[in-house]
Amino acid sequence: MMFFDDNRPEFLPYGLRCDEWRGIVMTRPDRHNDVEVNFFVNGGMTYLLGGRKVTIPPGRLAIFWGTVPHQILAFDSSDPYYVLTLPLAWFMGVHFPAKLVMPLLHGSCIVDPSPLGGGCDEFMFKNWVADFQSGRNNCEHCALHEIEARLLRLAVNLPELDATSGAKSEHAAFVDTSGLGKVEQIAAYIAQHFTSNLSVKDIGQAVGLNPNYAMSLFQSSFGTTLVSYLTELRLSNAQRLLATTRESISDIAMNSGFNSISRFNTVFKEKCGCSPREFREREVVVRVPSATSACHLKNS
Repeated sequence: MMFFDDNRPEFLPYGLRCDEWRGIVMTRPDRHNDVEVNFFVNGGMTYLLGGRKVTIPPGRLAIFWGTVPHQILAFDSSDPYYVLTLPLAWFMGVHFPAKLVMPLLHGSCIVDPSPLGGGCDEFMFKNWVADFQSGRNNCEHCALHEIEARLLRLAVNLPELDATSGAKSEHAAFVDTSGLGKVEQIAAYIAQHFTSNLSVKDIGQAVGLNPNYAMSLFQSSFGTTLVSYLTELRLSNAQRLLATTRESISDIAMNSGFNSISRFNTVFKEKCGCSPREFREREVVVRVPSATSACHLKNS
């Protein structure tokens, strides 16, 4: 059972995990660079999220970006609830619809407007807790596919964004918590553009800061440099593609933002302790037969 630790460093990611949590009134906000998904079975919870009160009802999936300061103010039940945290690079790499992604990166909490998924969600969260605690790669991969499908279904339930102004529909299910600080704006910009050929100058211009000041501000908040953070997002995306697709390693390198295969191989081995090819052989779960082998199987 998880509880919030008041001594936890700001912006320290939880990483890919799913746990049961016990609600407590928090004395300070939490901030972490993951996408957080909450599910309350028997009682709702009220957060102070980005400076505004947001109440999440029971039986509804809720999702927000953990970089936005969030603090539990009240809860209706002492029963445990579920928390799923997803690395930002994985979430962005899946390419969910804009109507799910953009409100999150602008500081909103999205609550599923459909009341129909509660029973299924409780069942799925129980499975995901077991899958991530099992230590088995195949269980984790199964869970990730299920999580992707569930979030796609959430996106289907959401209203379309206003194409002209980017404003939400009057019936939108998310609560606007605009007014991200500069460091969150930097992280959001990188999250949206990490597969591009980004420079520190580009990032500074995008958020209206001197590049050197942007680097200093980001490092003092996140405890890592802009370049290291950008590299981590690219590596995480590459790992996901290696494990779940049959794309060539060179295509994965380019599609993850690396401008050369040699640079990709060097950074990958330095950070992961193995080559991209070795990682794929170790992590891949289901191997799709090639056209040749498929024909052979069909004719045998």
